[in-house]
Amino acid sequence: MASSAQQAMLEKVISQNGFVAALDQSGGSTPKALKLYGVEESEYDGDEAMFAKVHEMRTRIITDQAFDGQRVLGAILFENTLDREIEGKSSAHYLWQEKQVVPFLKVDKGLADEADGVQLMKPMPELDQLLAKANTQDVFGTKMRSVIKQANAEGIKAVVAQQFEVGKQIIAAGLVPIIEPEVDINCPQKAEAEALLKQALIENLQQLNADQKVMLKVTLPEQANFYKECIEQANVIKVVALSGGYSRDESNTRLSNNTGMIASFSRALTQGLSAQQSDADFNSTLNETIESIYQASIAG
Repeated sequence: MASSAQQAMLEKVISQNGFVAALDQSGGSTPKALKLYGVEESEYDGDEAMFAKVHEMRTRIITDQAFDGQRVLGAILFENTLDREIEGKSSAHYLWQEKQVVPFLKVDKGLADEADGVQLMKPMPELDQLLAKANTQDVFGTKMRSVIKQANAEGIKAVVAQQFEVGKQIIAAGLVPIIEPEVDINCPQKAEAEALLKQALIENLQQLNADQKVMLKVTLPEQANFYKECIEQANVIKVVALSGGYSRDESNTRLSNNTGMIASFSRALTQGLSAQQSDADFNSTLNETIESIYQASIAG
């Protein structure tokens, strides 16, 4: 049973323009994210200090006046962020209550080793407990990432099957899953992999019941409007795009060519931000970034 807050979030996600900020770098990607932000590994010791530093970075972004629900539709958090507070409120409650930004939670536990040209998700034995915790904080949805590295039909089918299997578990807990089968931008047969992925996505979407709603998160495709059929599926609330290592300019250009698809950028969002910036410079940089991603998301 969705809370009144979650119902309001659903209406916002369906009806309002904007994009989803991906602020969910986890253990493996945090040192790199901090380094790009101007925080060297010598400035912290151990995981706890590292996560405290990255929470400082996220807090600075989220509390900035440029970061608001007018242009930022939602934000994806890492579990460690869910357990922390921003200005005296839980991170998820702060996002919604203070900023009118819909909170999502990254729930996957990382990637398994590559097989059949893909990386499936590692098992998630504690997923039900995590979803229960998310519900207590009025989290709206979740996201979980797999990676496709080759145009291997069997591998891609396995990725999508796993995503939808876990997705149904998330729907049963009252949350909206973001299904994220990322096609590596360095995949040598990227367009071919995207064709196989779209076919598998549509097959699985058509097997959902009418009340089983999902979002999709896909790599910016080689062909403009390639995921149009997915956007038009009745069970799909939104299709969001990941930047996947493309620069912000490249990401925005590609996104502008895909009608009905909105951004869910991570590196492209934090590009140019620095711990050393004054508050005025930080705000100016973040505001320009948010505006450029917002405009690309509503283009077409």
